[in-house]
Amino acid sequence: MGLIKAFASSVGSVFADQWKEYFQVDSMTNDQLVVKAKKTTKGNNKGNNDIISNGSVVSVADGQVALIVEDGRIVEFCAEPGRFVWDSSSEPSMLCGEFFKGMVDSFKKIGERFTFGGDTGKNQRVYFVNTKEIIDNKFGTTTPMVYDDRYYGTALYIRYFGQFSFRIKDPILFFTSIAGNVSDGYNKDELMSFCREEFMTALDTSLSMLSADGIKFSQIPQKQREIARYMSETLDEEWGRRRGMDIVSVAISKVTPDEKSRARIEEFDTNLMHSNPGAMAGGLAYAQMQAMQNAAKNSGGAVNGFVGLGMMNGLSGSSAPAQQTLINTAKQLHGDSAPETPARADTWKCSCGAENSGKFCAECGSKKPEKEEWKCSCGHMNTGKFCSECGAKKVTGYVCRCGYTSPSPFKFCPECGSKQE
Repeated sequence: MGLIKAFASSVGSVFADQWKEYFQVDSMTNDQLVVKAKKTTKGNNKGNNDIISNGSVVSVADGQVALIVEDGRIVEFCAEPGRFVWDSSSEPSMLCGEFFKGMVDSFKKIGERFTFGGDTGKNQRVYFVNTKEIIDNKFGTTTPMVYDDRYYGTALYIRYFGQFSFRIKDPILFFTSIAGNVSDGYNKDELMSFCREEFMTALDTSLSMLSADGIKFSQIPQKQREIARYMSETLDEEWGRRRGMDIVSVAISKVTPDEKSRARIEEFDTNLMHSNPGAMAGGLAYAQMQAMQNAAKNSGGAVNGFVGLGMMNGLSGSSAPAQQTLINTAKQLHGDSAPETPARADTWKCSCGAENSGKFCAECGSKKPEKEEWKCSCGHMNTGKFCSECGAKKVTGYVCRCGYTSPSPFKFCPECGSKQE
């Protein structure tokens, strides 16, 4: 009793009578997991709906696996699309197709089939199992779940929602362990009635793995591949080995913390923002501005308000040092160098390289060089290379009123004859 490909029997007597009985399921919806095929007869042959006559045709479509069940036990299967003929005299061909080679092992584990001395059993049925990806399986948490967020350094309570998809990877194992010898079919709602709790438990475990990897709670929707992999590993025993099912994808569309967790997150983000030197100084400046605005609105008059504000600043010293201290602390937290002390305006650099503010170098004792003054032709005294009054360049040497210049001193100008002062 086995299935053989229709084209291989096209010249035999078996295929000649193939139109007596026909078993097929045109299409299986996303909700149908197992469907019992009904016999289609031609001519006057009505036959028994639970008896497969010799020469009957079984048509298998893509995304389907046909199971031949005899008295509650699987005796043959076909995972290849096409038309096949039932031959009561042949052995099971076990057509596993390209993706279901593991079904042979599952078939052998079931045990020897009943032969009834070469006759058919009392009950024979053809079932089709949906092997396509079963999508649109929604899930969601009813109560907040704990998520140990390493980024925030605390346990957050979050709710999450989304959908997942799965696939029946071993139809024989799925049929024998879950669907069974159903009268008409087995749908997705029946499966999810007891599998959904297992899924949610496994999802919690998978999210804890993301937490161990240091994933921030708001980044969970971006880790769909990792979640699907973790889910397959977590559900391998319950779904994979026992029921022949496998998780294909898990899509978490929304993650929301509860009110207390949200408050902790906002507080953390605010503190993190204020650790930035610019944000810290800006926050303090904003607070001072608010204090001045409130002082101007004082019920006793703006003058009294600003008097009180001045007294407060006097008692606290001044806000400027405190502001600078906060900025310096923030720089150290961010790994910046130590706060720099503003350079004094009267500092000078000695020839030895040391910076000084006094009249003598603290390193070598050299005296601070005196700045040489010179008088511009406009009469203004200067120390730089250009006159700060008229912009004229400093002239090196001796200059007459007429404009004559000489590098050495002279009593009378050779140009105009005037005596020099």
